Amino acid sequence: MSVTRRSIILGSFGLAACARMPDSPEDPLAPITLDTAFSGRAIGAGVFRVDLTGSERRFTARLNSRLRGDQLTIVEDFFYDDGEENRLTWVFDRAGPGRWKGQREDTVGEAEVIERGNEIRLSYLADFRSAGEVIRLGFEDVIYFGPSGRVINDAIVTRLGVPVGRVRFEMQPA
Repeated sequence: MSVTRRSIILGSFGLAACARMPDSPEDPLAPITLDTAFSGRAIGAGVFRVDLTGSERRFTARLNSRLRGDQLTIVEDFFYDDGEENRLTWVFDRAGPGRWKGQREDTVGEAEVIERGNEIRLSYLADFRSAGEVIRLGFEDVIYFGPSGRVINDAIVTRLGVPVGRVRFEMQPA
């Protein structure tokens, strides 16, 4: 491999590594907290995009959330365009002002949540089953209220620290 080609490849990985966090919303939006974003029942639609191939996987979801004291439980029922269905349940515990810790059936360790005025940052690792193998992916989400009042979740998905995809999910009360 020539020095120039190697430099381009390494430079590309370096630039990709810079894109591990989704951008903050551009316009000042309404304040948001985890328990207000996920309050009661909601429905939504989203898409997972693979950066390298441009392929997409679309899905819809029904969410049912319940806050009891300092514990928020979110049951997510996913329906994918290829016919697959999946149920996952988040359990978040308040860890202090503007902070939560959480787990889901597929997470590795704890997810960390930080509320920052008009956005929520959610970071976690999860093991996904695909074609008989388990793939560990990292997620860096930013959750905020969109102009229409819908809750928007934009995420960068990484594998071994390298960005490989993006998720956008929009939901509204059911």
